[in-house]
Amino acid sequence: MERLGTGIGWRPAIAEAVEAMAGIEWVEVVAENVCPGHLPDSLRRLRERGVAVVPHGVGLGLGGAERPDPVRLAALAERAEALGSPLVTEHIAFVRAGGERTASRGLEAGHLLPVPRTREGLAVLCENVRIAQDQLPVPLAVENIAALFSWPGEELTEGQFLHELADRTGVRLLIDVANLHTNHVNQGEDPAAALDALPLEALAYVHVAGGFERDGVWHDSHAHPVPEPVLAVLAELASRVRPPGVLLERDERFPSAAELEAEVAKIRRTVAVADRDRVPVGAGARPGSAPAARPGSAPASGAGVATGPVADEAARTRLALGQTALLSALVAGTPAPEGFDRGRLRVQSRMLTAKRGSVVASLAPELEEILGDTYRPRFLRYAAGRPLTGGYRADALAFALHTLREEPPAERAVRRALRDWWIERSGRASLVGRPWARWARVARFALLGR
Repeated sequence: MERLGTGIGWRPAIAEAVEAMAGIEWVEVVAENVCPGHLPDSLRRLRERGVAVVPHGVGLGLGGAERPDPVRLAALAERAEALGSPLVTEHIAFVRAGGERTASRGLEAGHLLPVPRTREGLAVLCENVRIAQDQLPVPLAVENIAALFSWPGEELTEGQFLHELADRTGVRLLIDVANLHTNHVNQGEDPAAALDALPLEALAYVHVAGGFERDGVWHDSHAHPVPEPVLAVLAELASRVRPPGVLLERDERFPSAAELEAEVAKIRRTVAVADRDRVPVGAGARPGSAPAARPGSAPASGAGVATGPVADEAARTRLALGQTALLSALVAGTPAPEGFDRGRLRVQSRMLTAKRGSVVASLAPELEEILGDTYRPRFLRYAAGRPLTGGYRADALAFALHTLREEPPAERAVRRALRDWWIERSGRASLVGRPWARWARVARFALLGR
Protein backbone atom coordinates (compact mmCIF):
# COMPACT_ATOMS: atom_id res chain seq x y z
CA MET A 1 0.00 0.00 0.00
CA GLU A 2 1.43 3.36 -1.01
CA ARG A 3 1.88 6.06 1.59
CA LEU A 4 -1.03 8.51 1.65
CA GLY A 5 0.11 10.84 4.43
CA THR A 6 -2.23 13.26 6.22
CA GLY A 7 -5.66 13.95 4.79
CA ILE A 8 -9.15 15.23 5.43
CA GLY A 9 -12.61 14.23 4.35
CA TRP A 10 -13.62 16.45 1.42
CA ARG A 11 -17.13 17.87 1.72
CA PRO A 12 -18.72 20.60 -0.45
CA ALA A 13 -19.22 22.87 2.58
CA ILE A 14 -15.47 22.97 3.30
CA ALA A 15 -14.13 22.57 -0.24
CA GLU A 16 -12.52 26.00 -0.29
CA ALA A 17 -10.92 25.48 3.12
CA VAL A 18 -9.54 22.09 2.11
CA GLU A 19 -7.97 23.50 -1.05
CA ALA A 20 -6.22 26.21 0.95
CA MET A 21 -5.10 23.93 3.78
CA ALA A 22 -1.36 23.44 4.12
CA GLY A 23 0.04 19.93 4.24
CA ILE A 24 -3.03 18.06 2.95
CA GLU A 25 -1.72 15.14 0.90
CA TRP A 26 -4.99 13.35 0.14
CA VAL A 27 -8.74 13.59 0.58
CA GLU A 28 -11.61 11.16 0.91
CA VAL A 29 -15.04 11.64 -0.67
CA VAL A 30 -18.33 9.87 0.00
CA ALA A 31 -18.60 7.75 -3.13
CA GLU A 32 -22.36 8.02 -3.47
CA ASN A 33 -22.16 11.84 -3.39
CA VAL A 34 -20.00 12.32 -6.48
CA CYS A 35 -20.93 11.88 -10.13
CA PRO A 36 -18.05 10.54 -12.27
CA GLY A 37 -19.05 12.64 -15.28
CA HIS A 38 -19.46 15.87 -13.31
CA LEU A 39 -16.73 16.05 -10.69
CA PRO A 40 -16.73 19.22 -8.56
CA ASP A 41 -14.19 21.78 -9.71
CA SER A 42 -12.54 21.66 -6.29
CA LEU A 43 -11.78 17.94 -6.64
CA ARG A 44 -10.47 18.51 -10.15
CA ARG A 45 -8.07 21.17 -8.92
CA LEU A 46 -6.89 18.98 -6.04
CA ARG A 47 -6.20 16.09 -8.40
CA GLU A 48 -4.27 18.39 -10.75
CA ARG A 49 -2.07 19.31 -7.77
CA GLY A 50 -1.31 15.63 -7.16
CA VAL A 51 -3.64 15.22 -4.17
CA ALA A 52 -4.98 11.64 -4.11
CA VAL A 53 -8.77 11.21 -3.88
CA VAL A 54 -10.21 8.07 -2.29
CA PRO A 55 -13.93 7.18 -2.72
CA HIS A 56 -15.49 5.97 0.54
CA GLY A 57 -18.67 3.96 0.02
CA VAL A 58 -21.56 3.73 2.47
CA GLY A 59 -24.19 1.78 0.54
CA LEU A 60 -22.82 -1.66 -0.39
CA GLY A 61 -23.75 -3.38 2.85
CA LEU A 62 -20.96 -5.97 2.66
CA GLY A 63 -22.05 -7.44 5.98
CA GLY A 64 -25.58 -8.09 4.72
CA ALA A 65 -27.04 -11.50 3.93
CA GLU A 66 -27.23 -10.84 0.19
CA ARG A 67 -24.30 -10.81 -2.19
CA PRO A 68 -23.16 -7.32 -3.21
CA ASP A 69 -25.40 -5.57 -5.73
CA PRO A 70 -23.59 -5.59 -9.13
CA VAL A 71 -25.00 -2.14 -9.96
CA ARG A 72 -23.65 -0.61 -6.74
CA LEU A 73 -20.31 -2.33 -7.26
CA ALA A 74 -20.07 -1.03 -10.82
CA ALA A 75 -20.85 2.49 -9.60
CA LEU A 76 -18.09 2.29 -6.98
CA ALA A 77 -15.64 1.01 -9.58
CA GLU A 78 -16.61 3.83 -11.95
CA ARG A 79 -15.86 6.43 -9.28
CA ALA A 80 -12.49 4.90 -8.48
CA GLU A 81 -11.52 5.08 -12.15
CA ALA A 82 -12.86 8.60 -12.65
CA LEU A 83 -10.91 9.85 -9.64
CA GLY A 84 -7.74 7.92 -10.41
CA SER A 85 -7.90 6.50 -6.88
CA PRO A 86 -5.25 4.21 -5.39
CA LEU A 87 -7.95 2.24 -3.51
CA VAL A 88 -11.62 2.30 -2.51
CA THR A 89 -13.13 1.77 0.92
CA GLU A 90 -16.38 0.50 2.42
CA HIS A 91 -17.73 -0.63 5.80
CA ILE A 92 -18.11 -3.86 7.71
CA ALA A 93 -21.83 -3.37 8.20
CA PHE A 94 -25.29 -4.15 6.92
CA VAL A 95 -27.56 -1.35 5.74
CA ARG A 96 -30.65 -3.14 4.44
CA ALA A 97 -32.61 -6.32 5.03
CA GLY A 98 -35.77 -8.14 4.04
CA GLY A 99 -36.80 -8.90 0.49
CA GLU A 100 -37.29 -12.10 -1.44
CA ARG A 101 -35.10 -14.33 0.74
CA THR A 102 -37.23 -13.60 3.80
CA ALA A 103 -40.54 -13.15 1.94
CA SER A 104 -40.87 -9.70 3.47
CA ARG A 105 -40.69 -6.10 2.31
CA GLY A 106 -37.26 -4.62 1.85
CA LEU A 107 -36.10 -2.30 4.62
CA GLU A 108 -33.39 0.39 4.53
CA ALA A 109 -31.55 1.37 7.70
CA GLY A 110 -30.11 4.63 6.40
CA HIS A 111 -27.23 3.85 8.73
CA LEU A 112 -24.35 1.42 9.25
CA LEU A 113 -25.40 -1.44 11.56
CA PRO A 114 -23.14 -4.06 13.15
CA VAL A 115 -22.82 -7.59 11.81
CA PRO A 116 -22.81 -10.60 14.16
CA ARG A 117 -19.25 -11.60 15.04
CA THR A 118 -19.96 -15.28 14.56
CA ARG A 119 -18.23 -17.86 12.38
CA GLU A 120 -21.25 -17.95 10.11
CA GLY A 121 -21.50 -14.17 9.87
CA LEU A 122 -17.78 -14.03 9.09
CA ALA A 123 -18.13 -16.61 6.31
CA VAL A 124 -20.87 -14.55 4.63
CA LEU A 125 -18.85 -11.34 4.98
CA CYS A 126 -15.71 -12.95 3.55
CA GLU A 127 -17.56 -14.18 0.47
CA ASN A 128 -19.12 -10.76 -0.07
CA VAL A 129 -15.72 -9.08 0.25
CA ARG A 130 -14.19 -11.46 -2.29
CA ILE A 131 -16.99 -10.71 -4.76
CA ALA A 132 -16.36 -6.98 -4.33
CA GLN A 133 -12.60 -7.40 -4.72
CA ASP A 134 -13.10 -9.23 -8.00
CA GLN A 135 -15.22 -6.41 -9.44
CA LEU A 136 -13.17 -3.40 -8.32
CA PRO A 137 -10.27 -2.03 -10.38
CA VAL A 138 -8.19 -1.09 -7.30
CA PRO A 139 -7.62 -2.62 -3.84
CA LEU A 140 -10.50 -2.59 -1.35
CA ALA A 141 -10.19 -1.61 2.32
CA VAL A 142 -12.99 -2.13 4.84
CA GLU A 143 -13.73 -0.11 7.97
CA ASN A 144 -14.75 -1.14 11.47
CA ILE A 145 -17.91 0.69 12.55
CA ALA A 146 -19.18 2.25 15.77
CA ALA A 147 -21.95 0.27 17.44
CA LEU A 148 -24.47 0.91 20.19
CA PHE A 149 -25.21 -2.77 20.69
CA SER A 150 -23.86 -6.22 19.93
CA TRP A 151 -25.48 -9.42 18.71
CA PRO A 152 -26.21 -12.22 21.18
CA GLY A 153 -24.03 -15.31 20.93
CA GLU A 154 -20.99 -13.63 19.38
CA GLU A 155 -17.95 -15.90 19.08
CA LEU A 156 -15.16 -13.45 18.22
CA THR A 157 -13.83 -10.19 19.59
CA GLU A 158 -13.57 -7.21 17.26
CA GLY A 159 -9.85 -7.72 16.85
CA GLN A 160 -10.21 -11.44 16.13
CA PHE A 161 -13.00 -10.79 13.65
CA LEU A 162 -10.96 -8.21 11.72
CA HIS A 163 -7.86 -10.40 11.80
CA GLU A 164 -9.67 -13.41 10.34
CA LEU A 165 -11.38 -11.27 7.71
CA ALA A 166 -8.06 -9.88 6.48
CA ASP A 167 -6.36 -13.28 6.71
CA ARG A 168 -9.04 -15.07 4.67
CA THR A 169 -9.57 -12.46 1.98
CA GLY A 170 -6.42 -10.36 1.77
CA VAL A 171 -8.61 -7.26 2.16
CA ARG A 172 -6.97 -4.18 3.63
CA LEU A 173 -8.24 -2.56 6.80
CA LEU A 174 -9.37 0.99 7.37
CA ILE A 175 -9.20 1.37 11.14
CA ASP A 176 -11.38 4.09 12.65
CA VAL A 177 -9.91 4.88 16.05
CA ALA A 178 -12.96 6.97 16.96
CA ASN A 179 -15.09 3.86 16.43
CA LEU A 180 -12.79 1.83 18.66
CA HIS A 181 -13.31 4.47 21.35
CA THR A 182 -17.07 4.44 20.75
CA ASN A 183 -17.20 0.67 21.22
CA HIS A 184 -15.10 1.02 24.36
CA VAL A 185 -17.60 3.42 25.96
CA ASN A 186 -20.75 1.73 24.67
CA GLN A 187 -19.78 -1.93 24.97
CA GLY A 188 -16.72 -2.07 27.20
CA GLU A 189 -14.39 -3.29 24.44
CA ASP A 190 -10.72 -2.55 25.03
CA PRO A 191 -9.20 -0.59 22.10
CA ALA A 192 -5.68 -1.78 22.98
CA ALA A 193 -6.79 -5.43 22.90
CA ALA A 194 -8.39 -4.87 19.49
CA LEU A 195 -5.20 -3.26 18.20
CA ASP A 196 -3.10 -6.11 19.61
CA ALA A 197 -5.16 -8.61 17.60
CA LEU A 198 -5.03 -6.74 14.29
CA PRO A 199 -2.82 -7.75 11.37
CA LEU A 200 -1.25 -4.32 11.15
CA GLU A 201 0.50 -5.23 7.91
CA ALA A 202 -2.99 -5.02 6.35
CA LEU A 203 -3.55 -1.42 7.47
CA ALA A 204 -4.56 0.87 4.60
CA TYR A 205 -5.21 4.04 6.59
CA VAL A 206 -6.82 5.45 9.72
CA HIS A 207 -9.93 7.55 10.39
CA VAL A 208 -10.06 10.06 13.24
CA ALA A 209 -13.32 11.81 14.18
CA GLY A 210 -15.12 13.56 17.01
CA GLY A 211 -18.22 12.77 19.02
CA PHE A 212 -19.83 13.32 22.40
CA GLU A 213 -21.12 11.36 25.38
CA ARG A 214 -24.68 11.60 26.66
CA ASP A 215 -26.26 9.47 29.37
CA GLY A 216 -23.40 6.99 29.24
CA VAL A 217 -23.64 6.52 25.47
CA TRP A 218 -20.95 7.76 23.09
CA HIS A 219 -22.32 9.26 19.89
CA ASP A 220 -19.95 9.11 16.93
CA SER A 221 -21.25 12.37 15.51
CA HIS A 222 -18.49 13.49 13.12
CA ALA A 223 -19.72 16.95 14.11
CA HIS A 224 -17.54 17.72 17.14
CA PRO A 225 -13.82 18.25 17.77
CA VAL A 226 -11.67 15.14 18.15
CA PRO A 227 -11.42 14.44 21.91
CA GLU A 228 -8.29 13.41 23.76
CA PRO A 229 -9.42 9.78 24.32
CA VAL A 230 -9.68 9.29 20.54
CA LEU A 231 -6.23 10.81 20.04
CA ALA A 232 -4.98 8.41 22.71
CA VAL A 233 -6.26 5.45 20.68
CA LEU A 234 -4.56 6.93 17.61
CA ALA A 235 -1.32 7.16 19.58
CA GLU A 236 -1.72 3.52 20.66
CA LEU A 237 -2.08 2.44 17.05
CA ALA A 238 0.78 4.63 15.83
CA SER A 239 3.01 3.21 18.59
CA ARG A 240 2.64 -0.19 16.93
CA VAL A 241 2.97 0.76 13.25
CA ARG A 242 3.40 3.87 11.12
CA PRO A 243 -0.01 4.33 9.46
CA PRO A 244 0.20 4.70 5.65
CA GLY A 245 -2.42 7.43 5.96
CA VAL A 246 -4.40 9.28 8.63
CA LEU A 247 -7.54 11.29 7.87
CA LEU A 248 -9.79 13.68 9.78
CA GLU A 249 -13.51 13.05 9.22
CA ARG A 250 -15.97 15.90 9.73
CA ASP A 251 -19.48 15.78 8.28
CA GLU A 252 -21.53 18.46 10.05
CA ARG A 253 -21.32 21.69 12.06
CA PHE A 254 -18.09 22.64 10.34
CA PRO A 255 -15.84 25.00 12.30
CA SER A 256 -13.66 27.70 10.79
CA ALA A 257 -10.90 26.78 8.38
CA ALA A 258 -8.35 27.66 11.07
CA GLU A 259 -9.95 25.27 13.56
CA LEU A 260 -10.03 22.47 11.00
CA GLU A 261 -6.39 23.05 10.18
CA ALA A 262 -5.51 23.01 13.89
CA GLU A 263 -7.24 19.63 14.29
CA VAL A 264 -5.33 18.19 11.34
CA ALA A 265 -2.10 19.52 12.86
CA LYS A 266 -2.91 17.90 16.22
CA ILE A 267 -3.50 14.55 14.50
CA ARG A 268 -0.22 14.90 12.61
CA ARG A 269 1.66 15.66 15.86
CA THR A 270 0.09 12.68 17.63
CA VAL A 271 1.33 10.33 14.92
CA ALA A 272 4.77 11.96 14.81
CA VAL A 273 5.30 11.62 18.57
CA ALA A 274 4.22 7.97 18.55
CA ASP A 275 6.48 7.33 15.56
CA ARG A 276 9.44 8.86 17.39
CA ASP A 277 8.78 6.81 20.53
CA ARG A 278 7.97 3.47 18.84
CA VAL A 279 9.97 0.56 20.22
CA PRO A 280 11.84 -1.21 17.38
CA VAL A 281 10.95 -4.82 16.65
CA GLY A 282 12.94 -7.15 18.93
CA ALA A 283 14.00 -4.30 21.22
CA GLY A 284 11.84 -5.03 24.23
CA ALA A 285 8.36 -4.55 22.80
CA ARG A 286 5.74 -4.93 25.51
CA PRO A 287 4.21 -8.39 25.90
CA GLY A 288 1.16 -8.98 23.77
CA SER A 289 1.85 -6.11 21.40
CA ALA A 290 1.93 -6.68 17.68
CA PRO A 291 5.28 -6.18 15.91
CA ALA A 292 5.68 -3.06 13.85
CA ALA A 293 4.85 -3.81 10.23
CA ARG A 294 6.48 -2.54 7.10
CA PRO A 295 4.60 0.63 6.11
CA GLY A 296 2.06 -0.09 3.42
CA SER A 297 2.49 -3.86 3.33
CA ALA A 298 -0.61 -6.04 3.24
CA PRO A 299 -1.59 -9.64 2.59
CA ALA A 300 -1.67 -10.34 -1.10
CA SER A 301 -5.14 -10.93 -2.47
CA GLY A 302 -5.66 -14.24 -4.24
CA ALA A 303 -2.93 -16.86 -4.05
CA GLY A 304 -1.76 -17.65 -0.54
CA VAL A 305 -4.80 -16.16 1.19
CA ALA A 306 -6.57 -18.55 3.55
CA THR A 307 -10.19 -18.68 2.46
CA GLY A 308 -11.83 -20.52 5.37
CA PRO A 309 -15.37 -21.95 5.32
CA VAL A 310 -17.67 -20.84 2.50
CA ALA A 311 -21.13 -19.57 3.42
CA ASP A 312 -23.92 -21.70 1.98
CA GLU A 313 -27.41 -20.48 1.14
CA ALA A 314 -28.80 -21.79 4.42
CA ALA A 315 -26.31 -19.61 6.31
CA ARG A 316 -27.29 -16.60 4.25
CA THR A 317 -30.96 -17.25 4.94
CA ARG A 318 -30.38 -17.54 8.69
CA LEU A 319 -28.44 -14.27 8.63
CA ALA A 320 -31.15 -12.64 6.53
CA LEU A 321 -33.86 -13.63 8.98
CA GLY A 322 -31.86 -12.31 11.92
CA GLN A 323 -31.00 -9.01 10.26
CA THR A 324 -34.57 -8.50 9.05
CA ALA A 325 -35.99 -9.07 12.53
CA LEU A 326 -33.45 -6.66 14.01
CA LEU A 327 -33.95 -3.92 11.42
CA SER A 328 -37.73 -4.28 11.65
CA ALA A 329 -37.49 -3.71 15.41
CA LEU A 330 -35.36 -0.61 14.81
CA VAL A 331 -37.40 1.05 12.06
CA ALA A 332 -40.86 -0.53 12.03
CA GLY A 333 -41.68 -0.88 15.71
CA THR A 334 -41.80 -4.70 15.84
CA PRO A 335 -40.67 -6.49 19.05
CA ALA A 336 -36.94 -6.68 19.72
CA PRO A 337 -35.44 -10.08 18.84
CA GLU A 338 -34.51 -12.30 21.75
CA GLY A 339 -31.11 -11.67 23.35
CA PHE A 340 -30.61 -8.03 22.32
CA ASP A 341 -30.34 -5.17 24.80
CA ARG A 342 -33.78 -3.62 24.40
CA GLY A 343 -32.72 -0.32 25.94
CA ARG A 344 -29.88 0.06 23.46
CA LEU A 345 -32.18 -0.84 20.57
CA ARG A 346 -34.59 1.92 21.64
CA VAL A 347 -31.72 4.42 21.65
CA GLN A 348 -30.59 3.20 18.23
CA SER A 349 -34.14 3.43 16.89
CA ARG A 350 -34.48 7.06 18.01
CA MET A 351 -31.12 7.88 16.46
CA LEU A 352 -32.10 6.30 13.13
CA THR A 353 -35.32 8.29 13.00
CA ALA A 354 -33.57 11.54 13.92
CA LYS A 355 -30.89 10.92 11.29
CA ARG A 356 -33.55 10.14 8.70
CA GLY A 357 -35.30 13.42 9.44
CA SER A 358 -32.01 15.31 9.18
CA VAL A 359 -31.11 13.75 5.85
CA VAL A 360 -34.56 14.53 4.41
CA ALA A 361 -34.19 18.12 5.65
CA SER A 362 -30.78 18.43 4.00
CA LEU A 363 -32.06 17.07 0.68
CA ALA A 364 -35.32 19.05 0.80
CA PRO A 365 -34.60 22.12 2.97
CA GLU A 366 -37.83 23.76 1.77
CA LEU A 367 -39.81 21.35 3.95
CA GLU A 368 -38.23 22.69 7.12
CA GLU A 369 -38.61 26.23 5.85
CA ILE A 370 -42.32 25.71 5.14
CA LEU A 371 -43.17 23.83 8.33
CA GLY A 372 -40.80 25.68 10.65
CA ASP A 373 -40.51 24.36 14.20
CA THR A 374 -43.20 21.76 13.53
CA TYR A 375 -41.07 19.91 10.95
CA ARG A 376 -39.16 17.72 13.43
CA PRO A 377 -42.11 16.52 15.55
CA ARG A 378 -44.20 16.01 12.42
CA PHE A 379 -41.48 13.92 10.81
CA LEU A 380 -41.03 11.80 13.93
CA ARG A 381 -44.76 11.04 13.96
CA TYR A 382 -44.71 10.26 10.23
CA ALA A 383 -41.68 7.96 10.52
CA ALA A 384 -43.12 5.93 13.41
CA GLY A 385 -44.12 2.63 11.83
CA ARG A 386 -43.21 3.79 8.32
CA PRO A 387 -39.75 2.38 7.63
CA LEU A 388 -37.51 3.69 4.91
CA THR A 389 -37.99 1.38 1.94
CA GLY A 390 -36.55 3.53 -0.85
CA GLY A 391 -34.42 6.62 -1.20
CA TYR A 392 -34.55 9.78 0.90
CA ARG A 393 -36.01 11.88 -1.93
CA ALA A 394 -38.98 9.53 -2.16
CA ASP A 395 -39.20 9.73 1.63
CA ALA A 396 -39.45 13.53 1.46
CA LEU A 397 -42.32 13.31 -1.04
CA ALA A 398 -44.11 10.68 1.03
CA PHE A 399 -43.75 12.79 4.18
CA ALA A 400 -45.19 15.86 2.45
CA LEU A 401 -48.15 13.92 1.07
CA HIS A 402 -48.79 12.25 4.43
CA THR A 403 -48.76 15.65 6.14
CA LEU A 404 -51.24 17.09 3.65
CA ARG A 405 -53.57 14.12 3.98
CA GLU A 406 -53.33 13.19 7.66
CA GLU A 407 -52.07 16.22 9.55
CA PRO A 408 -52.57 19.36 7.42
CA PRO A 409 -51.18 22.60 8.87
CA ALA A 410 -53.80 24.98 10.22
CA GLU A 411 -52.42 27.98 8.31
CA ARG A 412 -53.76 28.19 4.77
CA ALA A 413 -50.54 29.72 3.43
CA VAL A 414 -48.48 26.87 4.89
CA ARG A 415 -50.81 24.25 3.40
CA ARG A 416 -50.64 25.93 0.00
CA ALA A 417 -46.84 26.18 0.10
CA LEU A 418 -46.54 22.51 1.05
CA ARG A 419 -49.00 21.47 -1.68
CA ASP A 420 -47.17 23.48 -4.29
CA TRP A 421 -43.84 21.97 -3.21
CA TRP A 422 -45.22 18.43 -3.44
CA ILE A 423 -46.88 19.05 -6.81
CA GLU A 424 -43.69 20.47 -8.30
CA ARG A 425 -41.32 17.83 -6.89
CA SER A 426 -43.59 14.88 -7.70
CA GLY A 427 -43.82 15.90 -11.36
CA ARG A 428 -47.43 17.03 -11.28
CA ALA A 429 -46.36 20.55 -12.27
CA SER A 430 -45.39 19.21 -15.71
CA LEU A 431 -49.08 18.77 -16.50
CA VAL A 432 -49.63 22.52 -16.67
CA GLY A 433 -50.12 23.77 -20.23
CA ARG A 434 -51.06 20.37 -21.65
CA PRO A 435 -54.50 19.65 -23.10
CA TRP A 436 -55.42 17.51 -20.14
CA ALA A 437 -54.16 19.99 -17.52
CA ARG A 438 -57.75 20.77 -16.50
CA TRP A 439 -58.32 17.11 -15.63
CA ALA A 440 -55.05 17.06 -13.67
CA ARG A 441 -56.11 20.14 -11.71
CA VAL A 442 -59.41 18.49 -10.79
CA ALA A 443 -57.55 15.33 -9.72
CA ARG A 444 -55.17 17.44 -7.63
CA PHE A 445 -58.11 19.07 -5.86
CA ALA A 446 -59.64 15.67 -5.14
CA LEU A 447 -56.36 14.21 -3.89
CA LEU A 448 -55.30 17.07 -1.66
CA GLY A 449 -58.64 18.54 -0.72
CA ARG A 450 -57.81 21.93 -2.19
